[in-house]
Amino acid sequence: MSRRAVFLDRDGTINLDVGYPSRWDQIAIYPYAFEAVRRLKAAGFLIVVVTNQSGIGRGFLTEADLEIIHARLDDEFRRRGIPLDAIYHCPHFEAAEAAAGRTDCSCRKPLPGMGMRAAAELGIDLPRSFMIGDKAEDILFGMNIGATPILVKTGYGPTAEPKLAALGARPAFVADDLAAAAAWILDRESRPS
Repeated sequence: MSRRAVFLDRDGTINLDVGYPSRWDQIAIYPYAFEAVRRLKAAGFLIVVVTNQSGIGRGFLTEADLEIIHARLDDEFRRRGIPLDAIYHCPHFEAAEAAAGRTDCSCRKPLPGMGMRAAAELGIDLPRSFMIGDKAEDILFGMNIGATPILVKTGYGPTAEPKLAALGARPAFVADDLAAAAAWILDRESRPS
């Protein structure tokens, strides 16, 4: 049986975007993120983080650094009884000088690779799922995987709206933050179809 998911961008959506964090002490989770995730999980959604981490391809952090950050991120939610269901990342940077970082990939948002992988591994029904993020790439990713895209005004949200408009792309909803996005999803889901 396929399941519904809410895909979440990381930096600028779950936590403050500080550039290319390489240590856990650089991560500041928005306080409302915990309750938003709690409400979505209570409604039966899987919570899947999908994050571009080109800092790896750029040499700002290693896969091991990111693994520590993501383990600590999951721990913060797990301690509150709301563990994340999965975290996927794209380490690639298209202009990387190092051969290891320079690759053609299908996983860097807005490309659908992370969403398709999550759908296959977790049994996700993408058209019944949602994507929440603060960048144009997040909204386009949501569209590319067939999920309902929601833009948040945190992080790069204010600059994403004109970029999307120039591309003729519109999110299904623009929310002030992750809490408001979760509330919109839950309200929409509560209405008769």
